[in-house]
Order: sequence, then structure tokens, then C-alpha cells
Amino acid sequence: MLIVGAAVIAACAVCLFYGFLSTLTFSVSLVLVYVALFHWRWCYVALRTAPRDIAALICYIKLLWLTRQLTKKNWTIPDAFHETVGRHPNKPCFLYQDEVWTFKEVEDFSLRVTAVLRAQGVKKGSVVGVLMSNCPQLPSTWLGAARLGAVCPLINTNQRGNALIHSVNVANCDVVIFSEEYQTAIQEVVGQLSPSLKLFKFVHRPLNTAHPEAKASGDQVPDLTSLLETTPPAPWALADADGFHGRLLYIYTSGTTGLPKAAVISSSRFVFMAAGLHYLGGITPDDTVYCPLPLYHTAGGVISVGQALLFGCTVAVKAKFSASQYFPDCIKYKATVAHYIGEMCRYVLATPPAPTDKQHSVRTIFGNGMRPQIWNDFVTRFNIKHVAEFYGATEGNANIVNIDSKPGAIGFVSRIIPRVYPIAIIKVDQETGEPIRDVNGLCQLAQPEEPGVFIGKISANNPARAFLGYVDKSASDKKIVTDVFAKGDSAFISGDILVADELGYLYFRDRTGDTFRWRGENVSTTEVESAVSRVADQRDAVVYGVEVPNTEGRAGMCGVVARDGGLDLARLAADLAKDLPAYARPVFLRVMPTMDMTGTFKMKKTDLQKEGFDPALVKKDKLYYLDSKLGRYLPLGSEEYEKIVKGQIRI
Repeated sequence: MLIVGAAVIAACAVCLFYGFLSTLTFSVSLVLVYVALFHWRWCYVALRTAPRDIAALICYIKLLWLTRQLTKKNWTIPDAFHETVGRHPNKPCFLYQDEVWTFKEVEDFSLRVTAVLRAQGVKKGSVVGVLMSNCPQLPSTWLGAARLGAVCPLINTNQRGNALIHSVNVANCDVVIFSEEYQTAIQEVVGQLSPSLKLFKFVHRPLNTAHPEAKASGDQVPDLTSLLETTPPAPWALADADGFHGRLLYIYTSGTTGLPKAAVISSSRFVFMAAGLHYLGGITPDDTVYCPLPLYHTAGGVISVGQALLFGCTVAVKAKFSASQYFPDCIKYKATVAHYIGEMCRYVLATPPAPTDKQHSVRTIFGNGMRPQIWNDFVTRFNIKHVAEFYGATEGNANIVNIDSKPGAIGFVSRIIPRVYPIAIIKVDQETGEPIRDVNGLCQLAQPEEPGVFIGKISANNPARAFLGYVDKSASDKKIVTDVFAKGDSAFISGDILVADELGYLYFRDRTGDTFRWRGENVSTTEVESAVSRVADQRDAVVYGVEVPNTEGRAGMCGVVARDGGLDLARLAADLAKDLPAYARPVFLRVMPTMDMTGTFKMKKTDLQKEGFDPALVKKDKLYYLDSKLGRYLPLGSEEYEKIVKGQIRI
């Protein structure tokens, strides 16, 4: 204040003796000197980040404009798709194997679905579960059901037994449509499903190929494909649904920690996610998008499919991801944009070099989960110009995108206009995930380079900020934190630990609960997994903390895949000693032939963590422990286990 007072007095003196213009010049000079002396770092950050922030702001305005227009019209996704069809009915919408589906053919198929389901009693408010493998008919089916006002749970095709029963029952399905390859899975659980549940079997046949004889299939489940082939399309009409903010889909979480939860996707949420990536990722309607991801998840089923339904892109759908065929497929379909998720990029990078590495036309890849450690190697080898890494939870209300290919970043928060897009990183206890509050009971912002949990402010009147949560309200309530920056406000809390650098770039650290303490230090499972995978020739690796009796904290344990038994344990120990601090090196190893993965290529660790390092529980896989004196991994049997538990072997 003294500096400001002195400056005002000096300015008045200049005005008195030299006039207004001189005073103005003097005042501007004082401001510049003040800024240079006390706020030069902010100026540096502003200059560095202004182009990025302005570009993102323009994209955000486009997104808000689109959602405003659709809100006024109160359209659902089938309604918006009809407008897209009208712009180019004969353009390819979906490519699948050797099939080409035009926009008009997709809508005609969906209208047949509408006609068939209406005849079967499906109406506004019905719940139509869809258990189908990747193909153009999958989105076409839920489009047809959504036109009737039905909500469609997209059921994970890997689910069996209790998980499948749970997914059908938690969504209160009235109807389930399943591909013929999942008939056995359905038959195994049908006795534990509601007796009123209607089942329909879908048989995949090439487009425009009719097989009327298939109507008499011999089993008790109606053949949906035959019904579609013999039913004319319904007349097009606006959807009889709850409008732009009404429920459209249920998409299940990956199920890495227990039974999956059904997240609610409205038409507005669908648009927000797909359009956000379209604008911020630099995708154009002329692009062909290659999607080898499952269409029952948000990434493939909303973000990739949404590029076709909303913007008229052509989307090439792959039945199942193949690392060796990733770029050859991009060449086959003339893809200009390609989608990835989870560990896909690491698997593709691990394939032998081939001419197809650079013969494709892909300029942009987008997705989430590319490890920073392989980022530069991947873009260099495959000649990728732009990586649009994004971050967001299916059930959340906050999505961010890396718009300028900053290696390793999952997005950014503006340092010069931080309140425009209401997201933040708050301080939390990294083990419990609970916010750390100040004396007034409010959350505290994490500072640059300080880890914290990512949140998105909730605003019920803004579709970009609404939180729809899960079908199960109690599960939704657990994802909301209140009294964030003011009494009575609320935010979606992601549970993901991020860190922001000085320029506002955000980097993923870990999940709350995955981070564990050992030797008085916080250990990031993601960091250790990356290090193990890198030194073990890009093998799958999953890291978790395990309890050791009479020992404080949790010891690090790593499950690593070695199908051929060729894992060099001596080299692994030596390389990890170079890459990781002593407290972060895995104390225990579990060498496995395979590893359970979710449909989005995330590694499951809950069961591994429960079994720990006890040979009595881990019967099929080989166990090892790190001898701290020798710096080597030694076999861990029942005798060594007892000595570790009794403290006779120090770890």
C-alpha cells in the first residue's frame, strides 16, 4: 500500500507541474515498472499461454453455442442425427470390415428398430439393454430405441454371471437385445433375471442381405434381425423423449474395483463430450475416424460415434483392437484421425517396426491414457502431428483436452482466465481422498507442482456443468463434495490425483487409494507401473500396496506379465534401482502368464491386492521378494513368507 500511495502522490505532483499528458505517460510508466518488478512471472506465463487459452476459449464458445441451439430446439441425439443425414445422406457414416453404411442407411436401420420395438410395446420410459459386439448396428439400434423415448444401457460384452445379472438388474431393463455370440452368457443367467424381461437375439448379417428363413430359429428367443428384415422403417418423427436434458444411455464404469456402476448419459452430456473433443481436438467433418474401441463405453460409443452422428465424420469401426493391425487398418480405411485408450499405444509401440508405420494418413490421434514415458517415441515412430490427450470420467461433469500436443499433459487450466471453465485441483489426503479444508471449512486450491484431486463445479442450469451421476443415487452422492469455495456450493470429485505445472498444464499422477505410503513416502502406482513396463520391454505391469504384519505402511507389489518366462529378474532389479528411489521399488513381484484387463485396457488390481504375497493364496503364479542387501529378487515360498511375517527377513 505504501508503494501505491507514493505512486499516487508522485502522479499528482507531475500533473500539477507538467500537465495531463505528462501525468498519463508517467502513470503508465509507473504501472509498467510495478508489473516488471512484482508481477513479471505472471506476465511471462500470460505470454506463453495466451495463444493456447484463447484458442481453447474460442472452442468453448462454439461448444456453448451448439448446446444452446440444441437446448432451444429440445432435440435428442436421434433428432440431431436426422439433421446430419439431411446434409449428406449418401456419404459413408460407418465402415466395418468390408461394409459401407451411408448416413441414410444408418437412419433407415434405426427407423426399422423403432418400428419393431414399438410393436413389442417399447415406449417412452422403457429401458432397452443392448449387449452387442462392435458393429454399425449397435449405435443404430440404440438410436432407434431412443426415438421412442427409451433409455439404453450399453452392457459390457465381457460380463458374465453375477456381473451380467447386476448390469441388467441395476438398470431395471424391460428388454435386452443381445448378439448371438452372447446367447450362452444370457442362458446361464436368465433364471435370475426378471420373468417379465423380454429378450431379442440379434444375428449379424451384411447390410441389405435378407434371410427370411431365419425366422424359424428353433429357440425361444425372437430373432430381432428377421423382424427388422421384414418390417418397413417407421415414418421419421421427432423423438418422443424427455428432450435434450433427458436420459439417453446408461454406460457402465470399467469395474476395476467391484461391480460396475451405471452412469447416466443425457443427450446434452453426449453432445458436450463428443463436441468438446471435436472442437478442442481439431477434428473436421471431412475426417475419417478409426475406432478400435468397444462401443459400449464412453470413449468409443459416445466420443467416436458422436463424430459421425453430430458432425458427419466417417467412423471406421473395428470389431476388436489389434496392435499389429492398428496402422494397417488406418491405411485400409484412409483414416485421418485415430482413437486410442489405456495401454493401446504401448501395445502398438511394442510391435516390430514395419513400412506401415508411416504409410498412413493419420495426422491426429486422440484418447486418454498414453503414458508420458512413451509419448515422444510414439509420435516420432508413427509420424503423428497432433496428440489430443483428454481427461474425463463417464459420470463426471468435467472434461479437459490437451489442445497443443504438450507431451504427457492431459489438459490444462488457464492461468490468466481461470474462472471461465470451472475446474480446479484441490488439496486432499492422497490415501483417503478426503479434501483438506481451511479454518472456514472450505477446500483449498493446490499450488503449481502440488498434487491434488481434480474437481468440476456443479451448476444444474448449465448442461456443461450438470452432474447426472449414476442410476444408483447413493453411489452418485459419494462423488459430490460440498462447501468447496463457498458455503453451499458443490462439485464432482473425480478421485484422480493430478498436478499442474506453472503454465497450467495438467498431468495425471494416480487414483486416490492407489497411492500408498512406504518408508514414510507416498508411492505413485502409476509412476512405478510405467517404470517397470519400460525396463521390462513394455510388458503389462500393475502395482499395488500390500500389508505386511507388524510393518508400518504398505509394501509395493508388482504383478508383471511374462508369457514366455523370459523375464530377466536381475536386469529388472538393476534397472529399477536406476529409475526409482528405494522406497518406490516393488518389494514383491508376482510373475503371471496373463493379466485381467477391463474393456478400456485398464488393469484390474483388486483381487491381486486381496491375495497379496501369500503363496497359499497365490498358487499358480511365481512370487519373488527383493533382498535389500543383495539388490536382487529371490523366490518367495511358504518358508520365506513365514520369515517375512515374523520379521526374520527384513524388507
